[in-house]
Amino acid sequence: MKVGVIGTGSMGEKHVRAYSALSNYCHLIGVYDNNKTRAKEISNKYEVTLFESITELLQVVDIVSIVVPTEYHYEIGLLCIKYNVHMLIEKPITNNVNEANELIQKAKEKGLKIQVGHIELYNPLINILKHMLVNEKVIAFDVHRMSPYDQRLETVDVVQDLMIHDIYILKELATSEISNLCALGQIINNTPKHASAIIKFRDGSVAHLTASFKSVKKIRTIRVFTEKSIISANLLNGHIEVIKTFEGYKDFQNNNADIKRIETIEVPYIDSLKLQLGDFINSVKNDTPLTVKGEDGVNALAICNRISSYIKESEKSLENKNSKQ
Repeated sequence: MKVGVIGTGSMGEKHVRAYSALSNYCHLIGVYDNNKTRAKEISNKYEVTLFESITELLQVVDIVSIVVPTEYHYEIGLLCIKYNVHMLIEKPITNNVNEANELIQKAKEKGLKIQVGHIELYNPLINILKHMLVNEKVIAFDVHRMSPYDQRLETVDVVQDLMIHDIYILKELATSEISNLCALGQIINNTPKHASAIIKFRDGSVAHLTASFKSVKKIRTIRVFTEKSIISANLLNGHIEVIKTFEGYKDFQNNNADIKRIETIEVPYIDSLKLQLGDFINSVKNDTPLTVKGEDGVNALAICNRISSYIKESEKSLENKNSKQ
């Protein structure tokens, strides 16, 4: 399969590096970016062709990764469809649900595949966690995804950039659909930079998600409270700790140390991006179902948009209230 990368920023370079390491699966044809200086730097570093235009690249590839700011996903996606190119689009799929649905429909009409870059679903830790919850009754999820602030994040919505990962992870881990949600946060430069969301599922379980660009260190953790255990997972170091009881959750409240059992699991590091790209290539090559369909990206985007709207509305309501005092 002939592949290309559109966008050579930090994440774009990771795609270039991953495709280069997958030479048994594909042939990396080249890259494009409107930042010519950066594109030339990546082209030279990985010894791949730098294309002068997107259309020139699309005429000679079967697959591209779209790794550009979200506001350009729709426009570039339409070009890929025009030139019959399958695409892996980094999350979120587009700026809004209408654009995403139109891309998906047009791609289906031409027999093209769109996969969304929900990379954490290729993290073996998530698959292990999902397996561990099969016979557990979940009470609650407590999820934290935080990063230190960076100037490049000035106009980036933390819900769209960070929390979206945990939205699609919850879709895998939870056994019920969302019944309700609410959110609060802090808005800086007209976009949420710190967000806290509470989600209620139809089976009664709840999830508390926190995402932030205002942390002093990088944090990626998931805690799951079940009737008989507390499972704590650190996505950064691949460590899982499980505290279990033999009698049930009530014994935690009695602080009966004799019936507690602590287990630890160390998950070996695997390059999730290589797994994701290899899986997408195989899906296109063999015409098999996608692991992450465009529709999955739409669902995650819709939930994120609801959360961001809640935060903006609450902030606006507070400003109106203060202005009247």
